[in-house]
Amino acid sequence: MTNDNNVEVDKMNSTVQKYIILVDSIGSTLKRARENAIQAINTELVKANWEIGRHIVVFEQEGKEKADYGSSLLASLAKDLKTKYGKGFSRSNIYMCRQFYIKYPKFQTVSGKLSWSHYAELLTVSDDLARSFYEKQTVTENWSFREMKRQIGTSLFQRLALSKDKKGVLALAEKGQELASAKDAIKDPYIFEFLELPKDSIVKERGLEKKLVDNLQKLLLELGKGFSFVARQFKITLDNEHYFIDLVFYHRILKCFVLVDLKTRKVKHQDIGQMNLYLNYFKEEENTEGDNEPVGIIIAADKHEFLVEYATGGISNKIFVSKYQLYLPDQKILAEKLKNIIDNE
Repeated sequence: MTNDNNVEVDKMNSTVQKYIILVDSIGSTLKRARENAIQAINTELVKANWEIGRHIVVFEQEGKEKADYGSSLLASLAKDLKTKYGKGFSRSNIYMCRQFYIKYPKFQTVSGKLSWSHYAELLTVSDDLARSFYEKQTVTENWSFREMKRQIGTSLFQRLALSKDKKGVLALAEKGQELASAKDAIKDPYIFEFLELPKDSIVKERGLEKKLVDNLQKLLLELGKGFSFVARQFKITLDNEHYFIDLVFYHRILKCFVLVDLKTRKVKHQDIGQMNLYLNYFKEEENTEGDNEPVGIIIAADKHEFLVEYATGGISNKIFVSKYQLYLPDQKILAEKLKNIIDNE
């Protein structure tokens, strides 16, 4: 009798498990179908807006009015299209369609992975090199519209490009960010505007660290591709003395630990020496087979370039010192610096 009961229980459990699998399978099918439907709608919207832009440009080329933003042609189109086809045909939207066709005259160059919202935001980037970079990077990193908008707003392209020569800038625009070495993963400055701290606020190191960890997803986006969070306040004990590394990450592309030390003041040479100690410890105690040598980043409120140069000179470990800002950078200044790099070579 007991055996019969066990058999019935097993059958019931098997049936329940199969039913759960059935529900999950149906759910997966629905989710996939919905995603495909959204993607199909997005593709058609992008193509339709490109076609609208083409119609306007062809009309212009036949000797009619040039459709700049304030032209009567766009005003007339907006009015007539809204009357005939409903909402969605403001003058700015129609102008954006025209710009879309002008910047992407071959539809084959338009990525099917990006939404119209992505392209509408990309078209606000006047610099062709920067726009190309953000497009390539968005496709590679699968950035959402909001993620891409933040990277544009924080001048990611300019911040990465300022550490390169003209050839490097052009490669960055053409291919996006390629990580061949630790230096390629470093930004200067880092922008922590997502913490929403007042520009002149006084923040202590532990407070800054806590806020960054509380906004970990946004911090990882700012650090860049490849970073995975490992620990906060990683404890090291040497000669019965305790040391704490503010933040530890692992970089899955470079295959190494990345140690981050936060300083809410100007960096000192002692900070670089301490980071060197941390890196030597990690090489001996934490690295495992397949790990490359760890990288150290000191992110400080300010730095003196000559001090950093002299303090890191002769050190075999990879130590980088960057500044951080709690507010968005001045895009005009960054653009001017980048222009000088390109024009002077």
